[in-house]
Parts: sequence; C-alpha cells; structure tokens
Amino acid sequence: MLGEKLGEFHGKVTGQRVLPSEQGPKVETSFETRGTLCGVEATFMGTYWSTVRPDGTLYGECPMQGLLMTGDGSVGTWTAAGVGRFAGKGASVSFRGAVYFQTIPPQLARLTQVAVLYEWEVDEHGNASTPFWEWK
Repeated sequence: MLGEKLGEFHGKVTGQRVLPSEQGPKVETSFETRGTLCGVEATFMGTYWSTVRPDGTLYGECPMQGLLMTGDGSVGTWTAAGVGRFAGKGASVSFRGAVYFQTIPPQLARLTQVAVLYEWEVDEHGNASTPFWEWK
C-alpha cells in the first residue's frame, strides 16, 4: 500500500548508449535530477540499463550505486529496479518500481528501513521527473 509521499525530483537525461546484449535491445541511461526528499533538498543521480522484453514492455535496473547528495554535501547511495513502457514520441519512457537506499545522510536515515516506490517519466526531450512514496 502506498504510504506518505516522500518527495519529487525533476531534471534531465544526461547521456545514453546502446549496450551489447544477446537478449534484445539494451540501453544505458544516465540522469541528474534535483528536488526534495523528506523535506531535504537534494540531487539524485544515477545510471540504469533497460531492455525491451518480448511483449514490448521494458525492464530496468540501476544495479550500480546511484548517488543522493544533500545541499550540505552529505552523500547517500541507492539501487533500484522497475518495469515500464514506451510512452509517446522518441525515447519517452514511463517506469514504475522501487528504490532501496544503502547508505543515507543522517537526516534521511529512516529511508534505509523501507522500500521507496517511484514513478519515472522521461519525455522525448530528455526531461525527467519522479515522485517518491514510502511503501507500507
């Protein structure tokens, strides 16, 4: 069940490249977004890969550690996974999934104890947005 909305971030896709894969198309995407999480201003950055599954849907993971940096310079790390679909023109995508914080600045410590759900939307111009909710 969705719990409290924890925050929202907006930013841009900063790069993409096609990766070799025997299972079908695989694309690596890097991004940088800014917003608030539990009332704390932060930058949320990462690189994820996604593949097109046989039914045309997408599966993606950020298996490497993504980075969360607060305005005071504190740093946290996270991983994520989700499913999605193409959502319109060009490289527009829409994903739903979960983020798991590995380490986190002290003011956000409770996030290491919960799964954080996200909606990831990217338009054809690389503009990205993602709200976050606690999963209860």
